[in-house]
Amino acid sequence: METVITGANARTSHAQVVEELGKAIVSGQFPVGSILPGDSELALRFKVSRTVLREAMKTLAAKGLIVPRARIGTRVTDKSQWNLFDNDILTWHFNGGVGEEFLYHLSEIRLAFEPHAAALAARNASETEISNMMRLAVAMGDESHSAETLAVADLKFHIAVLEASGNPFMRTVGGLIEAALVGVFKLSSPVEDKSGIGEISRNHIRIVEQISRRDEHGARGAMELVIRVGRERVREAFRENDGKA
Repeated sequence: METVITGANARTSHAQVVEELGKAIVSGQFPVGSILPGDSELALRFKVSRTVLREAMKTLAAKGLIVPRARIGTRVTDKSQWNLFDNDILTWHFNGGVGEEFLYHLSEIRLAFEPHAAALAARNASETEISNMMRLAVAMGDESHSAETLAVADLKFHIAVLEASGNPFMRTVGGLIEAALVGVFKLSSPVEDKSGIGEISRNHIRIVEQISRRDEHGARGAMELVIRVGRERVREAFRENDGKA
């Protein structure tokens, strides 16, 4: 997320090939069912060795984007085969522009997981974890936040809740939450309205307060509110931008 937000870019040759080909596939430059150019052409295009290229192709295959076919070549798979839980694939979707429906689906996944994670945190979180979550929630109310720093602070809070749930599987959905928050960040940020920053902080503080009280139902409801408020901000942004992310 910080790479998407700040534009930081430190990539190896392998990562560069994976990213460029991945973005081309997800954006439709290489459509579903098409055959990628041969190894020689791709190695020349990216100025990498065949060894680097082969490793990059293995990475893309592991993400479900491509499949090698003997005597045919490397084919782009159907979208149903793509691993949408993969951070890179989610990021590439955002690079190409996403619609309201895509972000709505992400919010549905968040509603399926995060409120339950908050309830588990109310049951399992240590006092140290609760103190850390409160610190992060309060820090979100800093009026000096830029859109970028607020988005990163938001992500840190939600990851902390997942970790405090005590369920190791919860942390694996962090990529989806990260993608959803990137989407909200790119479409709409409350930093120009300082009261908006305060409201976001208060809503997150309420989650921690319910966790601290060991109120599972209350924690679940407080988390649902935060997600639904974010989803409404996205809807409003799409209406203002004529449906374009």
